[in-house]
Amino acid sequence: MRKIVFGDNLAVLAGLDTASVDLIYVDPPFNTGKRQERQQIKTVHDEAAGDRTGFAGRSYRTIRLGKSGYEDAFDDFMGFLAPRFEQAHRVLTDTGSFFCHIDYREVHYCKVLLDQIFGRDSFMNEIIWAYDYGARSKQKWSTKHDNILWYAKNPNDYTFNFEEMDRIPYMAPGLVGKEKAARGKTPTDVWWHTIVSPNGKEKTGYATQKPLGVLERIVKIHSNPGDLLLDFFAGSGTLGQAAAKHNRNYILIDNNPQAIQTMTTRLTPTNPTLIGCETLHTETDESPTTLETETHF
Repeated sequence: MRKIVFGDNLAVLAGLDTASVDLIYVDPPFNTGKRQERQQIKTVHDEAAGDRTGFAGRSYRTIRLGKSGYEDAFDDFMGFLAPRFEQAHRVLTDTGSFFCHIDYREVHYCKVLLDQIFGRDSFMNEIIWAYDYGARSKQKWSTKHDNILWYAKNPNDYTFNFEEMDRIPYMAPGLVGKEKAARGKTPTDVWWHTIVSPNGKEKTGYATQKPLGVLERIVKIHSNPGDLLLDFFAGSGTLGQAAAKHNRNYILIDNNPQAIQTMTTRLTPTNPTLIGCETLHTETDESPTTLETETHF
């Protein structure tokens, strides 16, 4: 089951079976009060009129394709999230986990809300995703992290594949010996990982795309091959890519047509079924590819 669904996530969630999803990750709007937007461009080789320099000094001309984004402002953010989180709790399997990716402005309110829905005993970790990129503030400590809240449906029985955990270098390898230094250490609840590079191959052009490496860590450790994973604020579809890469199934839901187009293009190799969509075309260098669509869920 690999599906991309266009529609109101609350209505779609209500149609999912109880205890049918093994892992949920959501990256909801952060309620920043402003529009999240990213300029989309492409470059073509042009020695005569190029405005940027690439590999081996070749000149390239920038073509601006437009902007993608969404309004990120809610009068009652917790009122918006509450019924969706309640549905998330319902559709999780007994050994399932829920991850809420949010920022410092809203994380405290989200935790109180999730404590009420899942129970305080189900709170397992607050993971800090730390990165070091972008502008620096001269008025306060520069904010360079997001928060990821992890809740287990059953805090006494949940999927946690410790052996799948990647290892990271010791900060002071000389203190632990050559053998340990070569093996590396397991991560803590602070994850250092770069953002999606503005010039990297991973970039889709979607305004709030999250790094594949962060989602892969969650997928490998908190689910098993063949499991069903869900993201109902799917955005650029990173959870779907991580799921497919590690032999999991996925359901991705979003009500932003630009998000659906981004996911469709990105996940075409995983053969998703499109639900609630008109036929979408993903442009390649050679020819457009039409994906199968359905009108029901």
